[in-house]
Amino acid sequence: MGLIGSRVPFVFVIAIFILPAVALATEYVVGDNDGWTIGVDYNDWAVDKKFYVGDVLVFKYNEGSHTVIKVNGTGFAGCITSPNSGVLTSGDDKITLLTPGNKWYICGVSNHCSYYYQKLTITVMPKTMMWPPATAPAPAPEAGIEPSQPASVAAPGSY
Repeated sequence: MGLIGSRVPFVFVIAIFILPAVALATEYVVGDNDGWTIGVDYNDWAVDKKFYVGDVLVFKYNEGSHTVIKVNGTGFAGCITSPNSGVLTSGDDKITLLTPGNKWYICGVSNHCSYYYQKLTITVMPKTMMWPPATAPAPAPEAGIEPSQPASVAAPGSY
């Protein structure tokens, strides 16, 4: 019992730091309802999103119609793959973003990348975790002005 009892606080501490990071990950279906296909502007899709380490990209498409290939910047610009590029083909490919930086993905089917621009580039930001979450400090009162009294708060259900 002594060994088990001594591990409980350690496991608890680990859980406090690991679980929030996992819970905060976002899963993005690339192209939203359109999925991974031709005729979608993936630059437009990604422009208002912020991607962080731990987030997951989900590429949904009809199996056999498309592929997902992670490439470098040169491969992205020229729609070129290298012999060691991993090719995903399931139609429900999930990629966990493990490192910060630029990421590039293309479709390797026929001319889908070069002619139809079926390609995605994103920038992944590092995950910063602060515990407890930071709060903004209250502003300092201006010189010569007395701080005002806090407004009264209405009782629940009275508004």
